[in-house]
Amino acid sequence: MTDYEWNEAAKYATAISSLALRLGAYVFLRWPFPPAILALLAVYIPGFIYNFVHTSTYEVVADELDIVAREPPAADEDATRRRVVGEPAGLDDGEELVVEETIVLEEKDAQPFKTLLTGLPSPTSLLLSALTFTINLALVATVCDLTWRGTFFHPSHDLSMARTGYVADTSVRILVREPDARQYPIFVSYRYADPPYMGVAAGGAPHDSAWKSGGSINWLDNSTDFTGTFSLNRLTSDTRYQWVVSNNHTGFFTTAPRPGHTSERASTVGIFTFLHTSCLKNNFPYNPFSHTLSNVGLKHLATALHGIKAQFMLFLGDFIYINVPRRHGSTVEDYRREYRQMYASPDWPAASRELPWIHTYDDHEFANDWDSNTTGIFAAANDPYQHYHISVNPPAARRGETYFSFTQGPATFFILDTRRYRSPNDATNGTDPITGDATKTMLGRQQRSDLLAWLKRPEAPGVRWKIVVSSVPFTKNWWFGAQDTWRGYLGERQIILEAMWDVGLKGGTGVIVLSGDRHEFAATAFPPPPDGKEEIIGLGPIGIGANSLSPILAPISAGLRTRRRRWPLSATVHEFSASPLSMFYLPIRTYAESSTSEDYLSDVCIKYIPDGNSKFGAVSISSPPTSDQSILHYRLFVDGVEKWSYTVTTPPDVGGGGRAKDAIWG
Repeated sequence: MTDYEWNEAAKYATAISSLALRLGAYVFLRWPFPPAILALLAVYIPGFIYNFVHTSTYEVVADELDIVAREPPAADEDATRRRVVGEPAGLDDGEELVVEETIVLEEKDAQPFKTLLTGLPSPTSLLLSALTFTINLALVATVCDLTWRGTFFHPSHDLSMARTGYVADTSVRILVREPDARQYPIFVSYRYADPPYMGVAAGGAPHDSAWKSGGSINWLDNSTDFTGTFSLNRLTSDTRYQWVVSNNHTGFFTTAPRPGHTSERASTVGIFTFLHTSCLKNNFPYNPFSHTLSNVGLKHLATALHGIKAQFMLFLGDFIYINVPRRHGSTVEDYRREYRQMYASPDWPAASRELPWIHTYDDHEFANDWDSNTTGIFAAANDPYQHYHISVNPPAARRGETYFSFTQGPATFFILDTRRYRSPNDATNGTDPITGDATKTMLGRQQRSDLLAWLKRPEAPGVRWKIVVSSVPFTKNWWFGAQDTWRGYLGERQIILEAMWDVGLKGGTGVIVLSGDRHEFAATAFPPPPDGKEEIIGLGPIGIGANSLSPILAPISAGLRTRRRRWPLSATVHEFSASPLSMFYLPIRTYAESSTSEDYLSDVCIKYIPDGNSKFGAVSISSPPTSDQSILHYRLFVDGVEKWSYTVTTPPDVGGGGRAKDAIWG
């Protein structure tokens, strides 16, 4: 290659690597999928240096050639010369040609726009060259900062914290972490915290606002990452309390109303409110001037809490992102560090001081799209989840399992474990194409059986809502990464949906699904099929004498007796899927209305709101004493501002067929 060709090749390589580096850094800081930033930098630096050294500061603006013809010497002079030197006489040599070249040079323009846009060095400006080079270095520095600063400079080994976990109507669980042995033993105290602190309570008894001892923890060690739990019991329902632990942490909580009741407190009378969301990452969207553990989503939540009197937060997984932007290890300590860093965020206290948190996990507590059950890294990943979350969660639905169930006020909850028991995420939708039976499971046999039993069981008077909590969306409308959601397990989903419609068929109780995971919001309705479902209920008469004309016996040829089960439209199930609390949202649209049936639309889009780095939902339930129906009001908050709301009522508690129920539903 010529020098010119080398220079051009170096110029293109430098410009392309610079532009790719800048685009990659932008993508990384907005949506942290790790491109080869450092590899691009390794291409860019030598290319920049080569161009800087070999780029001329001048350019040719004019190049003139002057050719001058001169007359030869006179003939006699030439002859004389020849005689003197003894040369023989020769032919006429003709005219002489004199070539003169004139080159005009001019200093090149500094080319500021090209230099700053492409990352190429400026021909004449050292300042511009240094500036564009510095821009690229700064972008790489921010990528490295987001990737490594928290891990190496803020492992949070010295984290001291306490938070409120599950709050029942007469008890509460409190998590504490304290690695400083000088603080042991740790004591907890609590007191009545509703104003007036002195005076007479309802029923004539005086308020008892004195501090009471709630127990102590004598020692903590590394086996639990220095965490422990307190349980406070024999509390009064629907009452505000304050707790304080001796390592200088405090918080507030309000005990739940009794099952079947709503609050009688002045600020929340007749209403039961709780929150839900998922997906949390510190310092995202990235801000180089923020603390590496700062959290914008927690700030939005803390601000919104001033106007929302919530009983608790249902956090539906991805509390940590072990593999985003880069996995730093797979040991127990690596996973523990991620949990500690979330709780060490300077924005955590304001978002939890008066808000209890209940947790389930999703994939990023283990690895992306985790479907390996309890193998591999599960034990290491589950260790901090056990100590920081399960230890203060509601009681397990079945002893020793990791799915939970509880009843508070007008609602009963079932929190699914969608990771530990699932079949692998293969390319199928989990349904036999001939029979429609489930070919794989997300819940496992025992959890699905317990869920169906919970849906079927009668509830106490006043409990009007059954709320199923799933870390992944129930709808099949999300097509991106679909196999990780219920879209990949439609056979099992159909079994659960039919059990949910049965709840609506009985009347009086509504069913909703809450989910997260998608970094978007969508509200989806699941109406029952208009024509119902044909079911086999037994064997019909066969052989001689069988009445082949009876409309009850179908199909006769198979000797089976069937009936058609029909559900009213009022049995429709609703899902609200909201996330992230603090993470990226996708730049493309990934939700589109779809159906499992050619006869009707099974997954109806009510609302789709993809944008926003912070989203959470507030669910408020009221049961007016003069109404036969309970009202569920859903509000969506995006970046701390309420953006959308929707209202659902319970199916009517009346007898009769589907048409009779639907006539008064709404």
